[in-house]
Amino acid sequence: MENVLESIGVTKNYAGKAAVENVSLKLETGLVYAMLGPNGSGKTTWMKMVAGLVKPGKGEILYKGKAIGKESKKEIAYMSTEPYFYSWMTVADVGRYYQDFFEDFSMEKYHQMLKRMELTEELKTKKLSTGMMAKLKIAVTMARNAKLYLLDEPLNGIDLLARDEVVNTILTNMSDNASVVISSHLVEELERIIDKAIFMKDGQIVLMGDVEEIRQERGESVTDLYRQIYG
Repeated sequence: MENVLESIGVTKNYAGKAAVENVSLKLETGLVYAMLGPNGSGKTTWMKMVAGLVKPGKGEILYKGKAIGKESKKEIAYMSTEPYFYSWMTVADVGRYYQDFFEDFSMEKYHQMLKRMELTEELKTKKLSTGMMAKLKIAVTMARNAKLYLLDEPLNGIDLLARDEVVNTILTNMSDNASVVISSHLVEELERIIDKAIFMKDGQIVLMGDVEEIRQERGESVTDLYRQIYG
């Protein structure tokens, strides 16, 4: 299986403190990864570096063997934790905004996901609840035909009953042979659908591996390991 992305000794400091420290990993094509850890563990900073929004202080990140830049942004879809739409926008405006910026954006897929998530196009983004905003961000991100999706805490603000549907929406709308990285602290909802788990703590990777191998070697679930590492 080919590697779509490689992070090589990546470090990023803020105010003299390492947000990400010496992170080395490879992401394979066609797999679903969970990047696990509590707030402040380095997940968001690493994703922002892969998305090209922040530059590493040390090390490098290679997408298909080349440095992150203008070309990689065409194939990497990043969903941040922060709301990033203008207050005047409606749900329809958000779709048109993405269509203008990204050649791989599918308005048809966007409309399908809006219907599935019970979001109407005339809704104003500034009036959306936390859960509705989370669904909108997922819909507009997954409507891209990207090769690598980075979803930062996509289940935040979504009630327990809706989480399964949101996870299924992510899986059914990712493009063929794409890779997905989902950062979260809600491990139980993700364990059934991920191929590999990356545990981060204090900016470093403390454990990474195939989910089935982790279960067999340690005799524990990913959820139990999460409790051990961070409890």
